[in-house]
Amino acid sequence: MNCGRLPCWTFTSSRTSLGMALCWYLLSFLFHSLYAHNDFFTSIGQMTDLLYTEKDLVTSLKEYIIQEENKLEKVKEWAGKLDSLTITATQDPEGYLGHPVNAFKLMKRLNSEWADLESLVLKDTTNGFISNLTLQRQFFPTDEDQTGAAKALLRLQDTYQLSAYTISNGDLPGVVHKSQMTVADCFELGKIAYSEADYYHTELWMAQALTQLDEGEESTIDKVTVMDYLSYAIYQQGELERALELTKRMLKLDPNHQRANGNLKYFEFQLEKQRKAESEKKEQEDKKKEKKVLDKRDAQRKRSKDPLPERKKYEMLCRGEGIKLTPRRQSRLFCRYFDNNRNPRLLLAPVKQEDEWDRPRIVRYHDIISDSEIMTVKELAKPRLRRATISNPTTGVLETAPYRISKSAWLSGYEHSTIEKINQRIEDITGLEMDTAEELQVANYGVGGQYEPHFDFGRKDEPDAFKELGTGNRIATWLFYMSDVSAGGATVFTDVGAAVWPKKGTAVFWYNLFASGEGDYSTRHAACPVLVGNKWVSNKWIHERGQEFRRPCDISENE
Repeated sequence: MNCGRLPCWTFTSSRTSLGMALCWYLLSFLFHSLYAHNDFFTSIGQMTDLLYTEKDLVTSLKEYIIQEENKLEKVKEWAGKLDSLTITATQDPEGYLGHPVNAFKLMKRLNSEWADLESLVLKDTTNGFISNLTLQRQFFPTDEDQTGAAKALLRLQDTYQLSAYTISNGDLPGVVHKSQMTVADCFELGKIAYSEADYYHTELWMAQALTQLDEGEESTIDKVTVMDYLSYAIYQQGELERALELTKRMLKLDPNHQRANGNLKYFEFQLEKQRKAESEKKEQEDKKKEKKVLDKRDAQRKRSKDPLPERKKYEMLCRGEGIKLTPRRQSRLFCRYFDNNRNPRLLLAPVKQEDEWDRPRIVRYHDIISDSEIMTVKELAKPRLRRATISNPTTGVLETAPYRISKSAWLSGYEHSTIEKINQRIEDITGLEMDTAEELQVANYGVGGQYEPHFDFGRKDEPDAFKELGTGNRIATWLFYMSDVSAGGATVFTDVGAAVWPKKGTAVFWYNLFASGEGDYSTRHAACPVLVGNKWVSNKWIHERGQEFRRPCDISENE
């Protein structure tokens, strides 16, 4: 017997099943070591595999239930038969056993048949299900995946200004498969926020869990446990009165709660101390208190030392609340058929070009990649998808980052004719040399997938950004949208206020460098979190080398 390229022992017929099991185990181990995906939450495309894994487990579980039900049915049948027999026999024991057949059958039952029943009851029907579960568990998501998915929900809540009730009820825009959250789900989100000292979100989700409990939802999570977290989160945000009221409510449900009794005395003492301090400045302090309630999220960001200075602007753009072009600037944007100065490949089939923004100039090309090409690119990329990395500006080492939630793969033109054709098409349209460009990068975004504001080019304080490539800085970016996105997922330019929304089969293009070679800092951009849907993109980073005659230098620094 030979399992692929793995050496397997040959077994006699009595051991064949064991041999097969060992082969499959070794195969699964190899598969796991080579192809097991880490960070499931960073790619919706790879998360789909988990649905089929779960479906297989459900099938295995149902088979186990059928086996257990069959076994139980036999036991019930045996018990019913003996129940009526023993009732009759015990009414006249001597008379019953006076019949020799009855005496024989009693001996037989107690010596043999009860032993058979014992074997039936002890028969283990879990082997198939447990073996399957054990095999599949090695491909299960980890604690990191669960935490990552939870943080993604919190990120979506902030970016798109969604209430905990809206998310819990599943009322998201563009949703096809609506799903509601249980008390336990809300409690889990609150706990994860609590573990990160994020008391703002702890309050939101513990309050939602408590609301659902108050409305009568049954749960293994009790109100006292939820209020314990909630009161502490509220206290940490400076609202002593509310924390005190919740603690009193807790003690009505559980008068002996040790921590609540201790907190009650502490909150009362602190509140009295606060009231004395406020007595002389009541009016001013009331205004401060109102502002504190309004700015809870800002306070949380300050506590967590949010590194993103343009967070509010970024999130506004993601919600479609960006800067609008003036009518005069808008009037300068056009749609046209474009052949790039009569490029031979575009003469008979010019492409559809649309101006998206004027400064920096961002253009979109419509119907620029076909569905079949998209399918090919995705099929080539899927097995290679790995957590997307960023280059550490200090060390130059590639590393994962919480502000880039996606998986990516790199495809070369020599691997497949479709990739070669795509590269040629980009060269024909842009007029730029592709030999020095980076390979086509394919990215699939995960739960709340995003890439926070960044530059594609290397800045002056990063002189070695692309030194290893030897092709100079990234002169331009070409970005294909390979899927529609139901909600969210825009590409936004935070410095100028532009927002470009995903549309399957289109691509956008912009220059990162001026003709002088200086970086265009207005191209700072981001990929907004995907609220609903599955976002696939692919991009081509085009470098300076080879463009000397295709895009000549300009003496003006910013032209």
